[in-house]
Amino acid sequence: MNKKFFKYFREYRWSNVFAMIKNNHRDPEKCTDRFDNKLVVITGATSGIGYLTAKKYASGGADLLCINRNPGKSKALKEEIEKEYGVNCDYIIADLSRLDDIYNAGQKLAGIKDNIDVLIHNAGIYLTKRALTEDKLEKSFVIHYLSSFIINFLLVDKLKAQEKARIIYVSSEAYRFAAWGLRLDDLNWEKRRYTGLKSYGSAKLAQVLSMLVFDEHFHDSGVKINAMHPGAVKTDTGKDNGRFYRWFKRNFLDRSLRPAGISAEALYYLGVSDDVKSVSGKFFNLTTEEEPAPPALDREVADELWQKSLEISGLINEN
Repeated sequence: MNKKFFKYFREYRWSNVFAMIKNNHRDPEKCTDRFDNKLVVITGATSGIGYLTAKKYASGGADLLCINRNPGKSKALKEEIEKEYGVNCDYIIADLSRLDDIYNAGQKLAGIKDNIDVLIHNAGIYLTKRALTEDKLEKSFVIHYLSSFIINFLLVDKLKAQEKARIIYVSSEAYRFAAWGLRLDDLNWEKRRYTGLKSYGSAKLAQVLSMLVFDEHFHDSGVKINAMHPGAVKTDTGKDNGRFYRWFKRNFLDRSLRPAGISAEALYYLGVSDDVKSVSGKFFNLTTEEEPAPPALDREVADELWQKSLEISGLINEN
């Protein structure tokens, strides 16, 4: 049992859960402001939410820098965006399950001369079976959490010097599946039975916890960082799982899901709208601000995770 079980148990409130359920049925606020000549960085932009978000920002006049794994799809995206919207769309090829690739992407971003106006951490994966990366780390944890942590960390000085930027995690209400908090002693799922929902939820919880610490690092700098649930929308997530999962998703799960365009609308609003220009360190269900569940507000665990992340990623000497 997690040592925080009784603490969280006392802090949980039903009103919090009911608010989340209500918010799941809301439509996002929309922003009609232009974003001409601004630079937006998006990870995982060749499909699903990332692809639609790239098109949404491009339609508002923004230039794009996408971090993707597939060179062919990245080239096709660049050609499509530039032809359709007349903006610049460049890309960095990186497998965000590999520490070397994550470092390379982060260092390239830190070295560009242009300001990064919006950074959207969208890349994701859903696995029903435990998988390790070549660095011997649990894959979902690395792609969802550690990659964004490393990139953010490498960009702290650049973003502070800009004095203005917005970072957005495409997180998930699934962080609630880690109902009793993170197991910092078992981030690789070696001591527990692995499940897709629990590992996914833990990685998303780690995102939200790291946001608390990054928000403090960016305090009074003009840099804002928030997390959002993109809605229960139809995407290609889970396509790497077995035949049964893909069949079940196609015939049952997808039928109850909303179009992914609402996620793109929400991400544009959170990145552009003046309504949230001063908001930081918050969790949104699409564009509705929510009070996170107790494990996502535990600053003690957030600090422990921060130190653990520095060690795992090799950033400890740069802290």
